Amino acid sequence: MSDRTMMIDGVRVSRFFYGTAWKEDETTRLVGLALEQGFRGIDTANQRKHYHEAGVGRAIGEAVKNGLVTRDDLFLQTKFTFRRGQDHRLPYDPEAPIPDQVAQSFARSLEHLGTDVIDSYVLHGPVSRAGLGPDDWAAWGAMEEIHASGRARLLGISNVTLEQIQSLCKEARVRPRFVQNRCYAAQGWDHRIRHFCAANGVVYQGFSLLTANRKVSAHSELIRIAKRHGRTVSQIVFRFAIDVGMVPLTGTTDAEHMREDLDVFDFRLEAKEVAIIETLARAPSVSVRVTKRGPHGEAEG
Repeated sequence: MSDRTMMIDGVRVSRFFYGTAWKEDETTRLVGLALEQGFRGIDTANQRKHYHEAGVGRAIGEAVKNGLVTRDDLFLQTKFTFRRGQDHRLPYDPEAPIPDQVAQSFARSLEHLGTDVIDSYVLHGPVSRAGLGPDDWAAWGAMEEIHASGRARLLGISNVTLEQIQSLCKEARVRPRFVQNRCYAAQGWDHRIRHFCAANGVVYQGFSLLTANRKVSAHSELIRIAKRHGRTVSQIVFRFAIDVGMVPLTGTTDAEHMREDLDVFDFRLEAKEVAIIETLARAPSVSVRVTKRGPHGEAEG
């Protein structure tokens, strides 16, 4: 096991994911490009509104056929999305009970991705921002059944509040192993949820680390840290994420950025640098011109 992976419940998990949201007709090409650059953790969803899951599957199939990777090399994560998060291209019968919707969506995901097992199956956000309702528990129960069948190795949930993840960890039969949230520096990089996750055996996945924090990326202190290490600001943000226990996601469409993003495993930040970045959004900043990623720099969660 390299420093690019970790073990969770006997499953080898990538420590850096390539996110596939918003790629549309470019999905197959870009996922193939990400695999060529070295990404082995792939995040998607059976939500055609924002993702093209079948396009992800085509890229994986081509990479396996060409001998670039084997299925065992990859960590595949996909999601069940409630009706409110979908458009008209539904992967299930909207009139069916929630457990049946989950089963139908999961079966389609297996078809799309050309596999018989999903490494991580994620509930793509609760129905509301307040607590967990009957539909949430019905969906989670169906996911637990899939997990029990061995077709989903690990379970997770995205876009959650602290109260919701606390409730799920307390009451679920199969506890989540992942939380995936948009991570804002202005909110302490989601520190309350991250700390709960760290204390309860849950791995925090952070998305929009760059796109949600453009002002922080121009902070003079962050730029000084980058210069000190001879790295880009983006690399410092991703290394920070790894150093505080996150699995970061990137959705960049640029091959050079893909390589740069993965080139963060051969150095570490000093403890004082991590502490500075933890509180960066509350510190005074100096406006500096920096090169920024495009609108698809990272994945939607």
